[in-house]
Amino acid sequence: MERMIIVSIKNDEKDTQLSLKLFVVLTRTLESIQKQVIKDIKSRGLNKTEFGVLELLYNKGDHPIQKIGQRLLLASSSITYVVDKLEAKKLLERKSCPNDRRITHAGLTKNGIALMDEIFPKHKLVLHEIFGGLNPDEKESMILQLKKLGYHAESM
Repeated sequence: MERMIIVSIKNDEKDTQLSLKLFVVLTRTLESIQKQVIKDIKSRGLNKTEFGVLELLYNKGDHPIQKIGQRLLLASSSITYVVDKLEAKKLLERKSCPNDRRITHAGLTKNGIALMDEIFPKHKLVLHEIFGGLNPDEKESMILQLKKLGYHAESM
């Protein structure tokens, strides 16, 4: 009985150490990936937040400005600043909501669509290259495992 308890304690300690190592590996991996993604985005004349807003509008269509901030996890003051900058660059425009005058939508302009038509396919290729260290089956498995981990952490 005592041997089983000692083995159990050793297994728990090993599991705890693996959790710590996994955290470090995930953090370093994310930093490496983000460094490459930001490098690509900057090479296209945008910052990460500007690109995030343009990408959301490009792939999902017009959005209420407040919802953009929520989707990209930005404070409302930050999203207003970014929208102002992109509007000044003539890449997006504000549009009043016909159903609720309190809501303002953001949508891409023709210039914004043209820019994203040019840079988004290249950006997708960069992401594909970054994740080229994994084969398709490994990517699918990792997506499932990371979702499972995320849902578990969220439920705590």
